[in-house]
Amino acid sequence: MESKNPIFSRQRQAGQSWGGPTPSPEQLQGMYDAPAYAPPAQRPMTIDDVVVRGFMTLGTLVVTGAAAWVLNVPLGIAIACALVGVVLALIASFKQSTNPALILGYAVFYGVFVGALSHTYEMFFNGIVLQAVLGTAFAFGAVLAVHSLKIIRVTPKLVRFVSAAAIAALGLMLVNLIVGFFNDGGIGIRTDSPLGWVFSIAMILLGCFFLLLDFDSIEQAIRMGAPEKFAWQAAFGLTLSLVWIYLEVLRFVSYFSSSD
Repeated sequence: MESKNPIFSRQRQAGQSWGGPTPSPEQLQGMYDAPAYAPPAQRPMTIDDVVVRGFMTLGTLVVTGAAAWVLNVPLGIAIACALVGVVLALIASFKQSTNPALILGYAVFYGVFVGALSHTYEMFFNGIVLQAVLGTAFAFGAVLAVHSLKIIRVTPKLVRFVSAAAIAALGLMLVNLIVGFFNDGGIGIRTDSPLGWVFSIAMILLGCFFLLLDFDSIEQAIRMGAPEKFAWQAAFGLTLSLVWIYLEVLRFVSYFSSSD
């Protein structure tokens, strides 16, 4: 009689189609309690993610800088904010952090410094900030074109060269700062002199190479399917490079501008 029962017949057919015995009630209950679907994997990063995070990070820095300009923040407070910003930047860099609060915190504190410093330069050299902004925009466009056209390819050797140049430059600036306590102008790399001009040009070029490495890093991350949150680190790198270029262009232009 059991063979004629349609329910038992279906169970046997199901067991045969699954390639195993008919599930027990406990197994059926476990299947019922299991999630209906596996949670989707983390969405990979896209260029749009980088653009949005980049606008958020750089926009925060610009807005904070504009507020510092309007409020005429004293340079003493601005330098303190710069130190906090540098600490946050070092943490974000060494930890490869994708924490939005950390990265936007850097943008806020360093934005105060950039805004106050820009205001000071503008007081002495009318129109210099606009020139520096245009120069930075030109550098960004030029490096983007170089990267897109593959005129300069990023290789491990180039990365090592840029890293070594950055360490050497920071070392020279530190020596210049220390010597400056005992000798006016330090070793001369930050003075209005041929040596100062050459050093500023070298620093602008170094910033452009940083930007080139940033573009290549973003391209590689997208190709490898890096998670969406990595866009914050990419935006942070772009902001660092652009601020570096802007400050160096600001200093370089000041050498050839007449004070008011």
